[in-house]
Amino acid sequence: MGDSLFDLTGRAALVTGGSQGLGKAMARGLAQAGADVVISSRREEALKAAAREIGAGAAGKVQYVVADMTNRDDVSRLAEKAVAAFGRIDVLVNNAGDNKPEPIDQITDEVWDKIIELNLSSCMALTRALVPAMKERKWGRIIHISSIMGFASAGGRNSYSATKNALKGLAQASANDLGEFGITVNCIAPGPFLTDLPLGLLSKEKQDEFARRTALNRWGRPEELVGPVLLLATEAGSYITGATLLVDGGVLSKIF
Repeated sequence: MGDSLFDLTGRAALVTGGSQGLGKAMARGLAQAGADVVISSRREEALKAAAREIGAGAAGKVQYVVADMTNRDDVSRLAEKAVAAFGRIDVLVNNAGDNKPEPIDQITDEVWDKIIELNLSSCMALTRALVPAMKERKWGRIIHISSIMGFASAGGRNSYSATKNALKGLAQASANDLGEFGITVNCIAPGPFLTDLPLGLLSKEKQDEFARRTALNRWGRPEELVGPVLLLATEAGSYITGATLLVDGGVLSKIF
């Protein structure tokens, strides 16, 4: 009974931003649980390598699609190719995103519009494209990857926090739209995880400071997001919808 709750055999999943970091870790977890998985990102060489790594020893098959999530035509093409790969997409993980820190009085329209499109609008567009078939099958799992910065923020994170907070609202609204069709819609909000994005933005001093802010006194490892994504992607989470699961090592549990 316990094993079957997390079994994705016969299901197909799409993970955007799946060539590295949290996306790759989640895609591998889904494939190991039996799902056939499509990963996407902008760089084909990185996708090829990731697909080999994700598929090694996994029960599910892995394919990839090159797509720029800031391009709405690419998003539509991704949806079509992902469905063509395995005949269906049952689990969508909207993980692709970026963070371009700029203070509110210095933020440019170019950066703002790009981050809104990548972090938020692409999630809407891809969900919109894949949901009709899920409704027909009366089963689906939509998971948006939000962030701890959708709950609290820092200077210069205007576009990032705005989009990550908005994903929580999008999940709540979509959960109400889709619940009667057996489709759940949720967010995962990671805290400090050891991936290229935060490590490329933060100095060693800042990295150590973030570790001290957690209750566990350390950064998270990408594979520690596998359990949460499997909970929301399988029958184990069938009565969870419209929720945001905080996976932050206890950052928000601390006042000082």
